[in-house]
Amino acid sequence: MIMRGGQQLLLPASPTFIWASLLTALLLDMLPFGRNPWMPDFMALVLVFWNVHQPLRIGIALAFMFGLGVDVHQTALLGQHALSYTTLSFFATMIHRRLLWFPMSSQAIQVLPLFFVSHMVDLCIRLVNGDAFPGWSLLLAPLIEALLWPVVSVIFLAPQRRAPDPDENRPL
Repeated sequence: MIMRGGQQLLLPASPTFIWASLLTALLLDMLPFGRNPWMPDFMALVLVFWNVHQPLRIGIALAFMFGLGVDVHQTALLGQHALSYTTLSFFATMIHRRLLWFPMSSQAIQVLPLFFVSHMVDLCIRLVNGDAFPGWSLLLAPLIEALLWPVVSVIFLAPQRRAPDPDENRPL
């Protein structure tokens, strides 16, 4: 893949680190914060990150399985989060090549519609199921997730960064 100028080469992502981050996000979603509609969906955030940076390792099937796990934990309609995460992973995989060319602030702006669509799919399923409208504070969750995007990117890319090695004979 052609890299933009000044971008640092990254080491391969460790599968152990990827799974640990996914399980940590699942545990964060399981914490008893209450059912606030403005709470960010950490699982969605981590799934988008790994679908953008490692699309061959983390795919739509894995997003579906984690979605079923979240559905079972939250006693939601079975498949509600699975459909939401599957949609999110599909769109994240679709834009992953283009997204990596932009700086972090632009990436956050471009993943905002993904998070918004994911929450709207979730909301539509809940409304069809007969639940009450959770309020307009629901629109804060995708915004908070987009604001967390640079933080998550810095944290998850830190183990992959190479130490600077100033050797004139090796350009990498």
